[in-house]
Amino acid sequence: MASVFVVEDDLQIRELAVRALADAGHVVRAEATAMAALQGIVDTAPDVVVMDLGLPDVDGSDLLRMVRAVSDVPVIIATARDEEAEIVRLLDAGADEYVVKPYSGAELEARVRALLRRVDAKGAARTVTVGGLRIDLRGRTVELDGETLQCNRKEFDLLAYLAAHVGTVVTREELFAEVWREPYGGADKTIDVHLSWLRRKLGETAAEPRYIHTVRGVGVKLVDPS
Repeated sequence: MASVFVVEDDLQIRELAVRALADAGHVVRAEATAMAALQGIVDTAPDVVVMDLGLPDVDGSDLLRMVRAVSDVPVIIATARDEEAEIVRLLDAGADEYVVKPYSGAELEARVRALLRRVDAKGAARTVTVGGLRIDLRGRTVELDGETLQCNRKEFDLLAYLAAHVGTVVTREELFAEVWREPYGGADKTIDVHLSWLRRKLGETAAEPRYIHTVRGVGVKLVDPS
């Protein structure tokens, strides 16, 4: 059993998908608009998202981009758009699977199961451990020496990105581009503020670092203090 979030504005198709997935034992939540779905995905942290593209408020391709900014949840695009270039573009943008309408409830459920098997097969890679620091990328939780740390969204994203490049110096330009999805902000203190918050939670300071080390004039890196 998994939790599945369905984003589909067509009532008949939405009910078909929800019924097929629920009958297979999954816990299903559904929304008809992109913005309601984005909030629901953040709040409930589902195992899989099934997403239409032709949504009434925001196009599904933009919703995919917004989801990828806050979560690595597996995403199945389920849409009537069948152009090869569009399929390739969305898979490159972060979708994990692509289903062209019309589809049956049985096919959709089978694709959810197949995607979950792939996720489970690489599940170990979804948790990063650096010294006493454990980062659950899927659950978006952080533990330090067995104690849970409360991190806001950007703190988590920043820490996860540094952990994915452990031991490697990451430049400020790269952090702005990959974590904040913005061009480099020059004198902007956003990164410094978030690093300060993280250091405080990790029980360290810039002057006496344990995990987060600044390389002056270059960037910052996460290291194993042991």
